Amino acid sequence: MRRGPFRSGAFHSPARGPRTAVVLGRWLGAALLLCFGTGLVSHLLQDPPGPPAALGLPTRPVWGYRVTQGLHVACGLAAVPLAGAKLWSVYPRLFEWPPARSGRHALERAAVAALVAAVLLELFTGLLNTLQWYPWPFPFRQTHYWTAWTAVGALLVHLAVKAPVIAAHWRRAQTVPANGRRTDGQRALLADERRALLAATAAAVGAVTLTTAGQSVPGLRALDLFAPRRPGAGGSALPVNRTAAQAGTAAVPAHWRLTVTGPTPYRLDLAALRALPQTTAVLPIACVEGWSADGRWTGVPLRDLLRRAGLPPGSAVRITSLEADGPYRTADLPAPYADHPRTLLALALDGRPLTPDHGFPARLIAPDRPGVLQTKWVTRIDPL
Repeated sequence: MRRGPFRSGAFHSPARGPRTAVVLGRWLGAALLLCFGTGLVSHLLQDPPGPPAALGLPTRPVWGYRVTQGLHVACGLAAVPLAGAKLWSVYPRLFEWPPARSGRHALERAAVAALVAAVLLELFTGLLNTLQWYPWPFPFRQTHYWTAWTAVGALLVHLAVKAPVIAAHWRRAQTVPANGRRTDGQRALLADERRALLAATAAAVGAVTLTTAGQSVPGLRALDLFAPRRPGAGGSALPVNRTAAQAGTAAVPAHWRLTVTGPTPYRLDLAALRALPQTTAVLPIACVEGWSADGRWTGVPLRDLLRRAGLPPGSAVRITSLEADGPYRTADLPAPYADHPRTLLALALDGRPLTPDHGFPARLIAPDRPGVLQTKWVTRIDPL
């Protein structure tokens, strides 16, 4: 009854085998674990456990999130050809019959099914997220996060069940075939086939990385052919994910004032903000979609505004945007960021006043922080 690609022996290749599967599994496992670790960094920055005032989040190096999120997206993209090669290497076993021959075998098949489904969902949704395309009804970020835990759990079960096979083929190829014999010529042919497959997979991973990593690695910008964003293209140093028109903030009210609350609350218009002592800092905008670029920001240090309102060092604050709605209309800023000397209420970018798309009249810019939390069109600052 099993026909076509599901029949026994379909798409036979001498390159398939436990050794090939183990080597590809090592590569794919490393990419997935790097994705998982760096993804946790992003998740904890956007959804910190507990109140922001109680957190001691890192603010140095100022480019830390640029590295972790750039690595997250690069590893995710590299995992696409790796996952394809890994599935190809074990394809005959995915559809073996009967589905379960014992309790151990049933556990192995269930873990493999969960692992394959979770990894494919992670890679598919993550890839479309880099394009900011969400053709599904469920929330991306929460689904991506919990699916990652599912994938890691299934991977651990799979490794435990397959540990003897993995150990047997970790450093060498299997030398005994089904009939108990293999000639030197056969061994050489199998080794050549395996090396060719692994070399092709490595080349595919390298090509994907070199043609997409330039969106976060300046040294690779010239090769950035397929990445969704190209910082610096079109004369703009910083791409924009959400425009002022999309946020409904293209027309800033003439009566705009910055409100800062605390023991001694106050309000300032744009002219008064510009009259305050200004600081210039070079800080990156690092986006969760994987791109990043440096900007030369000029504005008022946030800690100066907080001291003026009577807020002591160690105060966490909430930044509120003019944006009417959206998941990032407000952002909570833990004390290490609020106290950092390079955290600014920025009024200018690269020596020119902010444009509406970059947050005019004022925006937050802080070190080592996701771009979605660098609130634009700031109108209010409140203590937490």
